[in-house]
Amino acid sequence: MFSDYFSLAFTKLLKRGARSWLTLIGIVIGISALVALISLGQGLQEAITGQFSSLSIDRLIIQNSGSSFGPPGASSIKKLTNHDIDLIKEIKGINLVVPRIIRAAKVEYNKKANFEFIGSLPKKQEEVDFIYKTFKLEIEEGKLVSAGERKKILLGSNFKSDNNYGKEIRAGSLLKIQGKDFEVAGILKKTGSFQFNRVILMPERDMEDIFSFKEEFDFVVVLVKEKNKIESIADEIKRKFRKDRKQELGEEDFSVETPIQAIGVVNTILNIINLIVSGIAAISILVGGIGIANTMFTSVLERTREIGTMKAVGAKNSDILLIFLIESGLLGLTGGIFGIALGLALAFLSSFLINIYFSTEIIKINISLLLLIFAASFAFFSGIIAGLIPAIQASKLNPVEALRA
Repeated sequence: MFSDYFSLAFTKLLKRGARSWLTLIGIVIGISALVALISLGQGLQEAITGQFSSLSIDRLIIQNSGSSFGPPGASSIKKLTNHDIDLIKEIKGINLVVPRIIRAAKVEYNKKANFEFIGSLPKKQEEVDFIYKTFKLEIEEGKLVSAGERKKILLGSNFKSDNNYGKEIRAGSLLKIQGKDFEVAGILKKTGSFQFNRVILMPERDMEDIFSFKEEFDFVVVLVKEKNKIESIADEIKRKFRKDRKQELGEEDFSVETPIQAIGVVNTILNIINLIVSGIAAISILVGGIGIANTMFTSVLERTREIGTMKAVGAKNSDILLIFLIESGLLGLTGGIFGIALGLALAFLSSFLINIYFSTEIIKINISLLLLIFAASFAFFSGIIAGLIPAIQASKLNPVEALRA
């Protein structure tokens, strides 16, 4: 019985041709926006989470608050100093304190120049090893730079794969940074963090020389002894900094973050974005639902005699109601299927273009079966709801009056 209803409803949709396709536009746009933007949002969420995943839960980051979203060193109100480092070291439960410096510098190679970000390698070997381990930096070509080495640098993987300098850069190549020559000791393997795929790592003493500064740092990485005490240690650092800087709670010009806190903030923002996207998609689907309702009202008027005939040969009101509901549901489902296909295509295309632009796999689209099922179901039930009133109207037609129409 139900197969007959579906067959009849499907046949009617095909007969309406272009009108059926025009009705689907709203549903297709809404579902494609929902699938594409949420898939991209999930990919972006995983990518950003990956940026923090290299930091274990026994490490925290301290930096002065900046005035923009640029990287550390680009816009800080003031730098951290050795005095701040000493304050941190006074706190019990801290295993290692490693200050870091990041600067933008002019880099020249093959008679071409670009501005790149330079990150510091500490002066002690223990701290250098800590940086390599913390950020999971491994060598692909050449060798890692050890503490005490001078005029040696490490390059992120993108320097080898891109063509920004018109000539391949290899281990042993000479780059001019801020007018001084540096030898490429090694090139790093590609990491999940695109910052490190484009960074130049240089010994701290060399950075002090070419940038003419001393005893100022952009951020500090802290290793705690016990992971379960990281929050209390973070609170203690905040307390000591506020007291030293004579600041009240909420007036801090610094931040102390654990990777868990950073990920939580990012996830909250992305979840809000997903909700906004879902709201926009819902409006589009609502417009599509109105289109379906309009089409179904028109269909009832056009098929009045057909409805009368069906009732005359024994069709019940419930049969007529079900036929029209299935028809409107199929309209919604068809729009949902095309919307899912279009949404996935847009998501993969956007991901592909973004990854090409940044020369690394920043966003990876993972197809969520739950999202696809939800999108298809939402489209189907939206169609049914939109067609409910026209279906009721059709089921209540008087067979005698319908045959006279």
